[in-house]
Amino acid sequence: MKLGAFSISLSVKDIHASKEFYETLGFKQFAGDIERNYLIMKNGNALVGLFQGMFENNIMTFNPGWNESAEKLDSFNDVREIQKHLKEHNIPIINEADESTSGPASFVITDPDGNTILIDQHV
Repeated sequence: MKLGAFSISLSVKDIHASKEFYETLGFKQFAGDIERNYLIMKNGNALVGLFQGMFENNIMTFNPGWNESAEKLDSFNDVREIQKHLKEHNIPIINEADESTSGPASFVITDPDGNTILIDQHV
């Protein structure tokens, strides 16, 4: 199963302090808008999303169809295909993607320990 780029999406209290902290670790702003309270920081292949006031807990995020530079992949598993596979294996889906559509879509699952995983396709 090809899940695409992986990032961690962090729920932060002060996006400016978090930006400075991750810059000190060598991350650079890759995407986002600090005025809209979110940034995507990148260091090599590592991606960290900083989100202030958007969600309660940290989220693991996979982007089918993208590599870690947000470039479209030639081959990937569509988000609806991944969702169907998980359903067939009795993984409960939260906020399902509409399987009658194509293109961008997303769904959410939780792992056995309650960690949130977002499968978020942009292409």
